[in-house]
Amino acid sequence: MEGSSSSRSDEDFAVGCMLSIKTTLGDEFDGQVVTFDRPSNILVLQEGLKLGPRRNIRFLKTNYIKEFSFLGQSEDPLDIKKCYIDLQSLQAREELALRQAEADAERIGVGVTTQAQGIFDALFKTYAHFPSSILIVVVQLS
Repeated sequence: MEGSSSSRSDEDFAVGCMLSIKTTLGDEFDGQVVTFDRPSNILVLQEGLKLGPRRNIRFLKTNYIKEFSFLGQSEDPLDIKKCYIDLQSLQAREELALRQAEADAERIGVGVTTQAQGIFDALFKTYAHFPSSILIVVVQLS
């Protein structure tokens, strides 16, 4: 099955279809259909046809598809039983992000002006570690 932007039907973008796509911008790639959103005309593709723990996801507006060809049908790409998810890695990333967010929140001053916060942020970038939670800045104007 081959198609162009004017001769597509919704069945062409069924979940699990393997497609070879050429865009109006000159990109060429192969991918598997994850989902198709009709109201926004956005096609979500999992790039590459080989299985593995890491995959690229591409969101493509169907208006930019110049031509495509059907390479075959595969199983649902979002099947939980066959989807590789490293939960320990995800939990470690979540904990790191939470600690970073807490540290960022501690650096935001209460009752300070935007200008004072900007000065503190600039100073904070120059110091690896502040000895206490109180920072005194003395400016002498002559």
